[in-house]
Amino acid sequence: MSEFIRIAAISPKLVLGDVEANSIVIKELIQKHQDAGIVLFPELCITGYTLGDLFFQEALHQKVVEAIFALAKSVQDSLVIVGAPLWYANRLYNCAVVMQQGEIKGIVPKSYLANYREFYEKRWFSSGKDVRGEELLGAPFGVDLLFTDRDLVLGVEICEDLWSVLPPSLYQVAAGANVVCNLSASDELVGKHAYRKELVCTQSARGICAYAYASSGVGESSSDLCYGGATLIAENGAMLAEGERFERKSVITTADVDLQKLRYLRRAETSFVDAPKNEFRLVECAKTPRIEVPKRYYDPHPFVPSDEAQIDARCKEIFAIQASALARRVEHIGDPKLVIGLSGGLDSTLALLVCAKACKMLGKPSSDILAISMPGFGTTKATKQSAKELAKALGASFEEIDITKSVKAHFEDIAHPSSLHDVTFENAQARYRTMILMDKANQIGGIVVGTGDLSEIALGFSTYNGDHMAMYNVNAGVPKTLVRYLIAWVAKEQKELAAILEAIINRPVSPELLPSRGSEIVQKTESIIGPYELHDFFLYHFIKYGASPTKIAMLAKLAFKEKYDEVTIKKWLRLFIKRFFANQFKRNAMPDGVKVGTIALSPRGDWRMPSDAEVKMWLKELDDGSSD
Repeated sequence: MSEFIRIAAISPKLVLGDVEANSIVIKELIQKHQDAGIVLFPELCITGYTLGDLFFQEALHQKVVEAIFALAKSVQDSLVIVGAPLWYANRLYNCAVVMQQGEIKGIVPKSYLANYREFYEKRWFSSGKDVRGEELLGAPFGVDLLFTDRDLVLGVEICEDLWSVLPPSLYQVAAGANVVCNLSASDELVGKHAYRKELVCTQSARGICAYAYASSGVGESSSDLCYGGATLIAENGAMLAEGERFERKSVITTADVDLQKLRYLRRAETSFVDAPKNEFRLVECAKTPRIEVPKRYYDPHPFVPSDEAQIDARCKEIFAIQASALARRVEHIGDPKLVIGLSGGLDSTLALLVCAKACKMLGKPSSDILAISMPGFGTTKATKQSAKELAKALGASFEEIDITKSVKAHFEDIAHPSSLHDVTFENAQARYRTMILMDKANQIGGIVVGTGDLSEIALGFSTYNGDHMAMYNVNAGVPKTLVRYLIAWVAKEQKELAAILEAIINRPVSPELLPSRGSEIVQKTESIIGPYELHDFFLYHFIKYGASPTKIAMLAKLAFKEKYDEVTIKKWLRLFIKRFFANQFKRNAMPDGVKVGTIALSPRGDWRMPSDAEVKMWLKELDDGSSD
């Protein structure tokens, strides 16, 4: 079963007081959008919102009831919600009528009536906030209704309900609603739309739900008021779709909502389960249409903001978090020196920049940083030179310790041929470098600052008790795709470092452990384990939303379009899953490291799993190609 449902929020071309004309337009729009699971229309759309005392006319009431039953007959599998004035117990209510498969499934009255400035709703309507357990037009009637279809739970509120101190939707989502629809007739004022959007986004975030909003268009405008026909669809704080306002025709805005994602977020990331619950009647509905492949944008680089101004602000904040956390650790220990292995690669460059910022925060001299270059069998001249130049430019103390002679002696100790370029050949270098750093830290009264990033931690692409270990890791919360942006941001902020940093940014990622051929880097990480941009995409959706492998593969196809085909995506996704499960033992023993975003893998905080968890089910799901 697909867990994407399409919502259509529609502001129809409306004629004030002409129920027949409005019904024809609404019916045509319903039939045009039968692929949508939910079709939402504005408040009082059958009659118009600004009818005033005409709401009391008996002729109008009769036409409204006839129109509702006629519209219901035209509805098939979609849940269609229209606004209408309806009488009950000699009181007039502003109602949302929910219809499906020829039936009225339920009627929800408006709770909060706008009765200030240009609004006079209490002149005509009664509040429905105390209406529970009733029936109207042969269907359930009240504010205690939720509409369910498998994993969909739909709540409904009307216009002012959202603007109130305690919106009904808060109680609806606490009782399980994962989609809330708002029928509105909201006039336009300067600056009002921005606030309206903020309300919709905030409510979807607070409720961990999708929130759809449809308001009356320009046909509603009369006397002193202008209506713009706002249509908005948000999901967990993000605006998925927004229609044009002030159109003289019907406006249709659609978005595909991810119900699985919302369910995971409620379970994993919030105190949702502790929210108090009111009693609701659950109205069982027929199966609504679902979408197999959603029409929505997926950012191929979800850790990196797409807007340049946002990138600068985000980089500034992340850099401040990293440096502040390190400064706090240094302050707590008693002002130790900072020892860092500087390779001339991306991660150690970022870590050194963070160290320099932390020293500045503490009023420590940059010379309290000891940057050690430890060239080995695969170290190229360019990376070695970059390391030396960067340390010098930052005013850090610098040492170069060539490890090749000592590692060869170690190979003799363990009877390992130095010509055999296997995992022992590579890891011996990483562990020897760590030993140097640790011993140097002891020698000068310092701590070793780790450099491994979040992507490497996820993949386990580090040597256990080698570069895996440090006294504090400033990069533990930063994924590889973001490291380059952070360094580039520093280059913009500190022009004197720009040339050195740009050279580092433009090099391929490499551990430089296999023998090099002059200046050529022969060992390229992404040739071994796959593109980091794919792995970061996999990591984001696997951890953030608990997405299944099949779903992640589908989303990656949408995000990267023609850049990677399905075979390539699944190849590297399979590797990601296997490595993620196989390397939990490394994460369980990882040092303290600062968290900078919502995704982190520290066993003390965000991620706990057994080192021996079986990966078979996840791989089978990917191979079978279905999450049903």
